[in-house]
Amino acid sequence: MAILTERPVRLHRDNLGRLHHDDGPALAYPDGFGLHAWRGMPIPADVAAELPRLDVRRIRAERNAEVRRVMLEHFGYDRYLRESRATAVHRDAYGVLWRLHLPQDEPLVMVEVVNATPEPDGTRRTYWLRVPPDTGTARAGVAWTFGLDAQEYAPLVQT
Repeated sequence: MAILTERPVRLHRDNLGRLHHDDGPALAYPDGFGLHAWRGMPIPADVAAELPRLDVRRIRAERNAEVRRVMLEHFGYDRYLRESRATAVHRDAYGVLWRLHLPQDEPLVMVEVVNATPEPDGTRRTYWLRVPPDTGTARAGVAWTFGLDAQEYAPLVQT
């Protein structure tokens, strides 16, 4: 089987080669057909158009879990947690564990961690790691990202 099409007039991909564009279609053809995508996930054009204007209420109202994930990534997990008044449920030397109930979905649980390696200007970047909803401590969340349990995770040096 062979499929022949015109060359697209627009083709945008992320660093992993997935269709991705946050400002218009990731793939567009001369006849007007286009496909909007966020990190490889096709999204409806109306959702793509509202990404720059998202707010917490709109994200909560989204019934499709995959589309809600796209919205959360675009909006920013840190901003969403802050504006939703998420609860810090645990703090330790590894970070801060945050939990937020999401309607019609599993809870959003994330570990806020600070990079051990400073940036060139001396500041340290903060990262947000999504972890399983049953995670109980920040250490357990960070350990999970390395495929370890909390007891196994004890780095001697962080770089």
